[in-house]
Amino acid sequence: MAMFPLGSVLFPFADLPLHVFEERYRLMTRRVMQGDREFGVVLIERGHEVGGGDVRFDVATVARVVHATELPDGRFGLATVGTRRIRVVQWLRDDPYPQADVEPFDDPPAGRRDAEHRDRVAVALAEFVGLARRIDPRLGEIPPLAADPLRASYEAAAMAPIGPLDAQRVLSAPDVGTRFDLLASLIDDATAVLRSRLELED
Repeated sequence: MAMFPLGSVLFPFADLPLHVFEERYRLMTRRVMQGDREFGVVLIERGHEVGGGDVRFDVATVARVVHATELPDGRFGLATVGTRRIRVVQWLRDDPYPQADVEPFDDPPAGRRDAEHRDRVAVALAEFVGLARRIDPRLGEIPPLAADPLRASYEAAAMAPIGPLDAQRVLSAPDVGTRFDLLASLIDDATAVLRSRLELED
């Protein structure tokens, strides 16, 4: 599968707009559009997005192109959406762009308590956003999480106030319950930091 290394994590069900300007990824986009319109998005562990030579993680998300615009100079504007997790079995040569042998990395079926975990994370997100709104009143309400715990876990991950490395930990969680537990802990930590900041400013 063609792979697109980035400095951010794409979760299943999340939207990802992309500006494709490097020649190798322009070629990748053309080939992808002639095929199944899918490629993998993977977080860079060390290195940079542009120029190659980066080191990548081995858990990624398949992005499906839902709309593509080719600009007159050959660049592309892409609208993509994450569809499912994959695991890299082996990285291949970056010739002419990053590629890997991959396998599915599906979540096991959600457990009976995962709906409770979803509700716990929804409350944690609402608490964080409520505090953040004291700093930026323009922040809107968070949308309700999906009823399906699997989808809800990825929706919450995409909204959570976490950095790329923590996002990769969340993406790599072995199951829905573990993902919700990790998210709850990370969101609580971010809320505690924000609360301390607000107390210092009062």
